[in-house]
Amino acid sequence: MTPKTKKWLITAGCLVTFSLILLIGVLVGGSVLRTRFEPYIRSQVISYLERRFDSNVDLAGIRIRIPPMSPVHLMFTAGRGTLARVEGFGLVLHQKQAPAFPPVLTLKNLSFEIDLGAVFDSPIRISRVTLEGMALTIPPKGERAHLQPGTQHGDGPSNGVIIGEIVATNSTLTILPKIAGKNPLTFDITDLRLQSAGKDQSMTYAAVLTNPKPPGVIHSMGTFGPWSADEPGDTPLSGDYNFDHADLGVFSAIAGTLNSTGNFSGTLSAINAKGKASVPDFRLKDAGNPVPLSTEFEVMVDGSNGNTILQPVRATLGRTHFTTSGAVIKQNGELRRTIALDVNMPSGNLKDVLRLAMKGTPMMEGKLALKAKIGIPPLSGKVKEKLLVEGRFRISNGLFLRSAIQSKIDDLSRRGQGQPRNEEIAEVFSNMNGRFRMKDQIISFQSLTFETPGAEVKLAGNYNLARDELDFHGSLGLRARVSQTMTGWKRWALKPVDPLFAKNGAGTFLRIKIDGTSRSPNFGVDRSKPEQTISAPAK
Repeated sequence: MTPKTKKWLITAGCLVTFSLILLIGVLVGGSVLRTRFEPYIRSQVISYLERRFDSNVDLAGIRIRIPPMSPVHLMFTAGRGTLARVEGFGLVLHQKQAPAFPPVLTLKNLSFEIDLGAVFDSPIRISRVTLEGMALTIPPKGERAHLQPGTQHGDGPSNGVIIGEIVATNSTLTILPKIAGKNPLTFDITDLRLQSAGKDQSMTYAAVLTNPKPPGVIHSMGTFGPWSADEPGDTPLSGDYNFDHADLGVFSAIAGTLNSTGNFSGTLSAINAKGKASVPDFRLKDAGNPVPLSTEFEVMVDGSNGNTILQPVRATLGRTHFTTSGAVIKQNGELRRTIALDVNMPSGNLKDVLRLAMKGTPMMEGKLALKAKIGIPPLSGKVKEKLLVEGRFRISNGLFLRSAIQSKIDDLSRRGQGQPRNEEIAEVFSNMNGRFRMKDQIISFQSLTFETPGAEVKLAGNYNLARDELDFHGSLGLRARVSQTMTGWKRWALKPVDPLFAKNGAGTFLRIKIDGTSRSPNFGVDRSKPEQTISAPAK
């Protein structure tokens, strides 16, 4: 063997040995690198969730699927371009500062893909995360202990993960009440998509929610976050919504199909909303007559207790415009909420209101001015049995649509004007005003004044809605003297007694009573009541 050949063989042996060592190193390094991915990804998932939600994390299981590849390829590419699929299940997050409350988040399944070459990047970027069966629970605001100095939470710099998109299906959002024993507010979210706008920034979203009562589907788009780990209820939320075909028939007293659009802003625990709503077939179940209802509203909703504050709500019922304001609130110690509303109807259409409130066709038309306070206390029983209403009203240019009643009014006007046979006095208008209070289905009229040409009636008394019973007492004043209300020989026979009936500024003054029912009232002289003055209602 020549020296040259020997030298070549030694060199070749060294190269082979070095290549083998390098290959073994690559194989070992690739294998080591592959075995490092799984525990590192698992620890990063748990660490991210702990810091993001300031919670203790329980994860029932996690699977990481890395596609087959040679250690050589893995070593030289460091995993770049290779997507690993991460699948987790049985995720539970317990807030560190609120151990007594239910988990802030539970999740059946989660999955995402990550480029192995980006696992050790900072920040780590994940294009999409898919969630299934998520339940997000918001504890009452202020119920958590304050974070201690140095505690890391969702907005801290250590959250080195940016998620491009989150897709969640079959989720629920539950807002816990401040008062024990009160039912929480729960929303079913059938589909939710969140798009990232950058680290620690709000995310845009599109959501489809199922509203429990009244049942219907809500479509919403807007912004959510960033997540407030130390007070989840303070997490910002805003957007636009569309609520269609909600069935109001689930409520005991009303029915119709609700459609509403609007926008809202605030936080998970307190929302301000503005919008429009319409119910083309709105009706009270007891009456059954549909009347179109539309509203423009602004409300503030406290998610922790369900209290709702109504700013002036502008509404139209048929052709009648009115405003209402008030609140739906829960008093301390009460299990149900109290409804308190102020209603102002300066110039309403009486026919619209009666069509809504009464069975059959309305009995009267005219202009209605109404100011009232409406209250529904947190009592058991039907709404109509606990409804409280107090206020005053005025009906102008009223005309009774039932001929029997209007004919009596026409006759009263003829006699009041001293022309009992003048058939041209017909279809006369009436004016009515009064002050009233309704409780236990009984309307008590402190004063009720009825005016028609030539006559004025002043009454006080009650109307029992449940029994349809009238019990009114008061006075009848006619402009004409008593003899002028008659015809023939009676007109002459009564002239001597005209002075006896002329009193209190009227040509004829009588004490009267009205009883019977609203459909068949009885009018008569009241001989059981001493003469008294019926006060006029406040203007």
